[in-house]
Amino acid sequence: MSKSWASTLRLPRSTFPPRPLSQFRADYLRRSADDFYKWQLSNESRPEFTLHDGPPYANGGLHVGHALNKILKDMINRVKVQQGCRVRYRPGWDCHGLPIEMKAVGTSGGKDMTATEIRKAARQLASATVLEQMDGFRSYGVMGDWDARWTTMDPDFEVRQLRLFRQMVRRGLIYRKSKPVYWSPSSRTALAEAELEYNENHVSTAAYVRYPIIGSPSLGHFSGQLYAIIWTTTPWTLPANRAIAIHEDLDYAIISVNGSAYLTAVSRLEAVKALFTEGDPQVVVASIKGSELRGLEYHNRLQGAQSAPQPIIHADFVSADSGTGLVHIAPGHGFEDYEACAKLGIDAFAPIDDEGNFTREAFPDAPEKLTEASSILKGGSKAVLGLIQDDVLNAAKYKHKYPYDWRTKQPVVMRSTAQWFADVDSIKGDAINALKDVKFVPASGRNRLESFVVGRNEWCISRQRAWGVPIPALYDVHGEAVVTEESVDHIISVIQQRGIDAWFSDALDEPAWVAPSLKGQYRRGTDTMDVWFDSGSSWTESNGQADIYLEGSDQHRGWFQSSLLSYVAAQRAETDGAAQMQPEPPFKTLITHGFTLDQAGKKMSKSIGNTITPAQIMDGTLLPPIKVRGKAKVAGAGPTYEALGPDALRLWAASSEYTRDVAISQTVLKSVHTILVKYRTIIKMLTGSMHESARTAPTTTLDHIALVQLKDVTEEVHKAFAAHEFYKAFNALNRWVANDLSAFYLEAMKDRLYCGDGGGVLEPIFLGFLRMLSPMTPLLVEEAWDHRPEYMKADESLLHPLYTPHDAPVHDRAPSTIGEASIRKDLPVLMSVSSAVKAALEKGRLAKVLGSSLQSSVLVTTENQAVAGVLSKYGEELEAMFVVSSVETNTKVPSESEWRYDEVFEVNGAKGTVSVLPPKEHKCSRCWRYIAPKEDALCGRCEDVVSSL
Repeated sequence: MSKSWASTLRLPRSTFPPRPLSQFRADYLRRSADDFYKWQLSNESRPEFTLHDGPPYANGGLHVGHALNKILKDMINRVKVQQGCRVRYRPGWDCHGLPIEMKAVGTSGGKDMTATEIRKAARQLASATVLEQMDGFRSYGVMGDWDARWTTMDPDFEVRQLRLFRQMVRRGLIYRKSKPVYWSPSSRTALAEAELEYNENHVSTAAYVRYPIIGSPSLGHFSGQLYAIIWTTTPWTLPANRAIAIHEDLDYAIISVNGSAYLTAVSRLEAVKALFTEGDPQVVVASIKGSELRGLEYHNRLQGAQSAPQPIIHADFVSADSGTGLVHIAPGHGFEDYEACAKLGIDAFAPIDDEGNFTREAFPDAPEKLTEASSILKGGSKAVLGLIQDDVLNAAKYKHKYPYDWRTKQPVVMRSTAQWFADVDSIKGDAINALKDVKFVPASGRNRLESFVVGRNEWCISRQRAWGVPIPALYDVHGEAVVTEESVDHIISVIQQRGIDAWFSDALDEPAWVAPSLKGQYRRGTDTMDVWFDSGSSWTESNGQADIYLEGSDQHRGWFQSSLLSYVAAQRAETDGAAQMQPEPPFKTLITHGFTLDQAGKKMSKSIGNTITPAQIMDGTLLPPIKVRGKAKVAGAGPTYEALGPDALRLWAASSEYTRDVAISQTVLKSVHTILVKYRTIIKMLTGSMHESARTAPTTTLDHIALVQLKDVTEEVHKAFAAHEFYKAFNALNRWVANDLSAFYLEAMKDRLYCGDGGGVLEPIFLGFLRMLSPMTPLLVEEAWDHRPEYMKADESLLHPLYTPHDAPVHDRAPSTIGEASIRKDLPVLMSVSSAVKAALEKGRLAKVLGSSLQSSVLVTTENQAVAGVLSKYGEELEAMFVVSSVETNTKVPSESEWRYDEVFEVNGAKGTVSVLPPKEHKCSRCWRYIAPKEDALCGRCEDVVSSL
């Protein structure tokens, strides 16, 4: 029986736990985030970097989309610290607006509450939500100046916003007018285009309706009353009809049926004929140019028996692609209708109230028939068609794309009301020009943002709600609005004295709010500003241009756009519109991330129940429970999950190709968990195997190969970090960990570590590994650093990996005699042969002729001199590299062998064969390599080691 040499081995001993211990999480969070942020901010000699926080909305709990957003920002900030910058990051929150107000007032909708009461309830809700969300963000390891956080409801922020409004007033960019705007009956307020989403499956009632043309126009020979036929998908707007539009270049025709005549576009004849199920429609006038129809008049029966005739007008947007080629025009309910009528002096008319109910003006002859009907969106169309049923030729359900309120998920309408607007048309050229030097990630973001800006002429900034920053407008006794630079400046001064709530609580005609130069009586307005104007003003928090904005792709039409427009408008105001001004954007780089999707590729939504919370990822409950054995198993206890904490959440974010939509599923999370466990396994081995003696031990060629591989992956990872391509850094790091570190170097080093001199370059690898992990998994880095060997703790020259510049050297070893360039050139050969060795060994294992790879010798045969030369160059270390007992090149293959397994390899066009054979020597009873001279003996190396103990 051979002697046991276990006491002579240098086996790994590490205090690093296989899984993170929850009792230390709070301390690691503080050290890796709060303490780290304060440390880097204190270094004022560094160049400053600002990532301006697009404020999340403070109306609910956090979801994985929030986590993705904040972790991406945090990784960018941490990379910038590694690059030598002083990062300034002040988190912010968007706190005004309808969703918060509705949630605060509950089901009553605030109908029995004063504006002051609504604002108090909304402020309390937003304040509590900010603290709740902040705790969540901090639990992800996000660093920032949390004590200096900002919100859009901060008094200082509101004053800066009002000053920006004043600047725009000075430049003439703010005005009030009545025109159709998107109106949400469910929210009882105007909406901007950015606050809409579109339902592709909305169902409306579409109707063909006839209007009698007055008089006997000279359009050809026909008999009976002539009617104009229109087609509409919004019959509830018929009470607001003010004209019928044709196109003067279209051809029209008249058909006769059942004693009446009907006017329609020639190209729509067959569709119109199909409306008449009784009778035989015949074309009686084959062609009439649209220009001949201009000036005709018709009667609108919904406006009463004594109402004035209404005109048939030309409109450029009329086509004959659908309908009849004659279009119902309601200037109070449509943009194009409004513009066509405004040229002719036809007033907009919208007989509906804030909640979408008809007013008495909708049907003057019998108002109650519509005022007592259902709202316009729930039954209004049916009620209107019922009043004119003799003129309805056809009505049917029609599915089409329709705008919805993005908050209430209910349909919106177009409604003409008096609103406040910002003039975008006069500054959008400057805004586009300002973007020319901006870097967009992805590049497609440029076209998307520019298209939104170009397609916008004005911005409806007023909302009819209580919870927001007031539009500082005064109204005289005639209802005329007064908004001047002086009046706004005075209102700001009163707000600074009394607080912004006084605008809503003081008597409406309180004279203190009126600038001394204004004479007469005035009352304050009740409109508040669009929340996009709030958040769009947030650049005032970052003291000018930020280095980076990063938000979701929906913000091209939202915050990115509102921030850009307000920033450019402020510059124009400061320079009085100087033509030579070169506008700047509020950001130098604009980064966009996608939405988070479930495993089926569907957008996550509370309504369909497919949302995932960040806490579920951190506590591991989305994955199957782990098996608990032995004393750790408690009778009656529930399932136990592998909680890998914030690092699991952060690593998922880092692994995501975030410029696209990001799917999250159990499969994805399993992969992330597996990789994170692998990281921990590597760290445990490194912390248990590093020895101070290795710093002075000889450096082998294998060590130099490992250092070259470390240098190359470090450069690749940090290049990806610098480009904000974290998923590329993640993939590069994983390839290095799996192929170069774990399967190659650490496997090759086990004999030297356990049985040899304990040398190697594990310490540089440990430092470099943690430095690469720092932006992605800072808690893991903090924990690993806590468990470094005592000799490293005593070395005050070592810098914490979180605090170390990315390009700082990780070792001071003398360069290899082979040279880095040669090593890189030779590596493909070595790796190809190594892979072939592993494949041949696996064949032997399947045949059950060997277990350990040390139970073999290897013969490499190749006719290629370059390959043979490489193998010869590294000959003394090939056994360690391949983890076998001996390696020979181009020696004669034994004719008779107990067993043999071959594997062909090819590299750079050169081929060769690896043969795995039984070992030639005896097994060393200490290191288990088959190089001992006889049975139960030690090899020469082990003899030397043992004798020195």
